[in-house]
Order: sequence, then structure tokens, then C-alpha cells
Amino acid sequence: MNDTAHLYLVMAMRNPGFQASAAQEHMVFLDSLIERGLLEMTGPFTDGAGGAYLLRAADLETATQIAHGDPLHVSGSSTLTVHEWRVRRFP
Repeated sequence: MNDTAHLYLVMAMRNPGFQASAAQEHMVFLDSLIERGLLEMTGPFTDGAGGAYLLRAADLETATQIAHGDPLHVSGSSTLTVHEWRVRRFP
């Protein structure tokens, strides 16, 4: 990982008006993040309440800007929150 990049946890919690079409567009959005080298990991919550993904970005403002381009956010299907995350990794 680039030394100037930090990790940001994006929590995407479904809203009552969740649109299935936004979920399909969200997957395309995640693929574009992978292609750009910005996505560390992603996945849904098993209870169906939403999901999360881990972004690489230079700062919180950039991470928030990226996340706010997510079709889940743009469509109002989910509420996204972005948190800088100092991840501890173990062998």
C-alpha cells in the first residue's frame, strides 16, 4: 500500500426505501474502485442491514468524496458514514 494512503471504513446501512437497482450499480462502483486500486475489502452484513468496505485514500475528505459517489448514497438507498481506521494486522 502507498505510504501516503490511509484506510477508511465506509459503513453503508440500508434505508427503508432501499432500491435493488442501486445495489447492482453499487457492485459496478466497487469494481471501478478495485480497478483504481482503492478498495481493500468489502462485504455485506449477514443480517441484511447493509455492509461495509475499506477504502484507500489520501485523507478523509477524499475518502468521503469517493464514498458519496456510491450509487447506494446517490440514490438514497443507504446512509453511508466514513471513518478513518487505523487497522492492526496480525500474522
